[in-house]
Amino acid sequence: MAASAPRSILVVDDDATFRTRLMRAFEARGFDVRGASTVDEAVASAAHDSPELAVVDLRMPGRSGLELVLELKTIDATTNVVILTGYGSIATALEAVRLGATHYLTKPADVDEILAAFGRATKRPEDPMTIEHEVASLARTEWEHIHRVLTDCHGNVSQAARLLGIHRRSLQRKLSKYPVAR
Repeated sequence: MAASAPRSILVVDDDATFRTRLMRAFEARGFDVRGASTVDEAVASAAHDSPELAVVDLRMPGRSGLELVLELKTIDATTNVVILTGYGSIATALEAVRLGATHYLTKPADVDEILAAFGRATKRPEDPMTIEHEVASLARTEWEHIHRVLTDCHGNVSQAARLLGIHRRSLQRKLSKYPVAR
């Protein structure tokens, strides 16, 4: 009896260190792993050999991970996609799922969390009222929003404070705190 081929996975993230770490962890678990740093590289790889699974960063230079979800699903509708992002929001999570993503996780996510997210795709509760939702706390949501705005301002605290409508020193105090647990 021939051994079954390893499951294939495509890891797409512009952060080379994070991408390499994920790829090594998936390889250690027996996956056939490919990586890409841009949407175009990922599309070319998937067009050549469509992966069973894909882990996609939401925010990358150029085209976004949401566009990649749509392209991967066009190439092969059976590809399961998990979106990773450092800036989680309900709107982008809903958009990712609407486009065909299996699940949506905020960074930092480890391989076990990602594999669990792929596993949840196969479980469909019979009663929609039994679905459990992971809801971020208000403090966590505020922390993510502040950091997203600061990133959009390229680290300029004064500009971020103006956009957020708070005093610069108040923003500096909030930035000195550690992230709030999920």
